[in-house]
Amino acid sequence: MERRHLLMKSKKNRNDFVLILVLLAVILIGFLVVRLQRQKDAFTVDVSVNGTTVATYRLDEEIDTWIDGYQGGQNHLVIQDGCARIEEADCPDKLCVKQGTISESGESLVCLPNRVVVAVK
Repeated sequence: MERRHLLMKSKKNRNDFVLILVLLAVILIGFLVVRLQRQKDAFTVDVSVNGTTVATYRLDEEIDTWIDGYQGGQNHLVIQDGCARIEEADCPDKLCVKQGTISESGESLVCLPNRVVVAVK
């Protein structure tokens, strides 16, 4: 009787282990599918000045350009390694430079004095 109890307990432990492995495999496969889909969909970066789109770039391109902002202001846009950033700007507060890099859809960089918006779509 005790032997049958040990066999049932052993089978239960084995089944639990198999279930955990299957769940981990499903999670890993789901993660990889989402990751590959994001890499396949190359996002675009829209550059707007004073509400008007002045340029559109692909995020998988290597871009190093200056944006002519409102009333002669300038922002240096760099797109590299799938990320966009404003490298330097002639605005007084430089908050647009301090915002760092963007790479995901919906993220944006904003320079209020120069009225420049860089947004990932």
